[in-house]
Amino acid sequence: MVRRPVAWVVAVVLLTEAFVIAALNWFLGVVVDRQKMSLAGLDPDVMSTSSKIGGLVFGLYFALCALVALLVAIRNRPPAGFGRILLISVAVVHGLLGAFAWGLVGWTAFVFMVVVLGLVVLLLMTYDRDGGRESQAPGGGAGDQGGEPRAEAGPAAEPAGPARSHGGADEPRDGDEGPQDSVPAQVTRPAPTTP
Repeated sequence: MVRRPVAWVVAVVLLTEAFVIAALNWFLGVVVDRQKMSLAGLDPDVMSTSSKIGGLVFGLYFALCALVALLVAIRNRPPAGFGRILLISVAVVHGLLGAFAWGLVGWTAFVFMVVVLGLVVLLLMTYDRDGGRESQAPGGGAGDQGGEPRAEAGPAAEPAGPARSHGGADEPRDGDEGPQDSVPAQVTRPAPTTP
């Protein structure tokens, strides 16, 4: 099935992006600090510190999204709750970054962002499509047991009647035609009548 390899690829790509973005922003912060650069009169120390903090925050965000994709790949189950929200948000972030990258960096960065966006959306859609079929058999139903249906406990599985608890009163005796339903044999025989 294609969904588990997609989850592994998404986890690896997002983890790589986390390290690259954190390292790039840290490097830019160091360059701004050493060169004493300023943009529109901003303090170089403030610019350096904000660049490093932004790199760490975005790196942790992408690493958390990679962890969610890794758990999806290991468990082979669709993401739910906060993990699903994280994967949807990282898809939106890649769409926005791709739009900005087209004008600022070039078409190669745009293609990379769109590819990652497509992988995340593919991960979400494949697990959504297959999750409905798996949820029809909760707790590993008959489909997971090699096609053998489980015996259900119900009225059909109970004994034929309470006669089984009377010490075998349903067994035919001499002269009887068959089992007596739930009443002992001495009660159902008529008393002899005298003329």
